[in-house]
Amino acid sequence: MRQRNIKNLQEKLEQNSGFLVREPETVKGRWAELFGNDNPIYLELGCGKGKFISRMAQDNPDRNYIAIEGQSNVALRALEKAQEGRLANLRIFIDYVHDLQDYFTEGELDGIYLNFSDPWPKARHAKRRLTHRNRLENYRKVLSDEGTVEFKTDNDGLFDFTMEELEEGGFEILQQTRDLHKSGFSAAEITTEYEERFKDAGKNINFVKFR
Repeated sequence: MRQRNIKNLQEKLEQNSGFLVREPETVKGRWAELFGNDNPIYLELGCGKGKFISRMAQDNPDRNYIAIEGQSNVALRALEKAQEGRLANLRIFIDYVHDLQDYFTEGELDGIYLNFSDPWPKARHAKRRLTHRNRLENYRKVLSDEGTVEFKTDNDGLFDFTMEELEEGGFEILQQTRDLHKSGFSAAEITTEYEERFKDAGKNINFVKFR
């Protein structure tokens, strides 16, 4: 979805920079030090305007959260939510990520959230999907032994693709449903902006949790 340009974007980013990590590569292996505690660390890859991750941070003060967003004008909204909520356990950085090992060491993360990722519907773009087998192996390398990935999507085709990739990669499926908001799973409790829109329209939300 095309996002509107924001006037004085850089100035506004600076005003909310207390939660912004400008050079995340330099924090690799030292995220616990940045947060100032040894609490588990969870990552949302593609946080959008930050509704989901800011609520997670607010409801779980015993966990640390990192959000990544590629578009600066979208990330600003997430930063504003972190600032408004004074969420000391949340940090955000702006980048288009290809390899999580650029930012995290082996086992540094305890969980990854993939919420309504771009489906890249054309077959020739399959490797760009965040649940392509190459990406899944990349997540494995930075997750702890018991670390999990939670994936939500409204796109049934992408979910089919994801389940095939998980089977091929030998991942353990912990939870799976084609209709998250009728499943009783706790993952339905905290939603994204997109998720609310789809739910209100009666669209089913696909969900899988795996490791």
